Amino acid sequence: MKTFFGAGSGSGFGKIVAMDRFDSGRSLSPIRQAEAYWTALLTGNGVPMRSQIDPRGLENILEYTFILERIAPGLARFRLAGSHLNKLAGMEVRGMPLTSFFEAEARDDVTAQLERVFAAPAVAELGLTSKSAMGRATLDARMILLPLKSDLGDVSRVLGVMVSDGTIGSTPRRFTVADTRVRMVADLQLPPKTEPEISAGFAEEQESFVRSKKHLRLVSSRDD
Repeated sequence: MKTFFGAGSGSGFGKIVAMDRFDSGRSLSPIRQAEAYWTALLTGNGVPMRSQIDPRGLENILEYTFILERIAPGLARFRLAGSHLNKLAGMEVRGMPLTSFFEAEARDDVTAQLERVFAAPAVAELGLTSKSAMGRATLDARMILLPLKSDLGDVSRVLGVMVSDGTIGSTPRRFTVADTRVRMVADLQLPPKTEPEISAGFAEEQESFVRSKKHLRLVSSRDD
């Protein structure tokens, strides 16, 4: 069984989360690609700006990608959403709240995790499950939420990816949260590069070069 350490909802302690239920490399690839793209934009000044996100850098995963806008504490709506999200919902999701993808009992948890993404700021990765029903099987999905700054400089946008692993079946599909992994942005930022200091204890004293006053004179002899 594959595991990773993450922060569970309602607890500040790490816990072991089973990953073998969502073991498709193809399905997880869009999550990792978006995370790598966002991380490459991360600087010492904090999270990337929304204006830095170029669709060309995400063109092969655009169907799974979305942009959220914070409209109230713990509440965000879709500004943009790829076709995969529309298929899961069975409708156009632009303008809808993120919580519309979740069962009623999971919405408080999602709201709390979303607020952590904006306030900390933090990166949240959620393991999701949609229960089976008439005309559809159980469906697992995964979502990552990557914080962004607006043009005003506040952390009020999210670059996200949501990808399911299996046949969607009848829609809309709504999910519960199976596991959560939260990482503080401050822990992901690389420290600024500094020039290494040379310890004087290892430096040898340099002696100035003095040309010798004695010169060699070439003497040639000729045989008579």
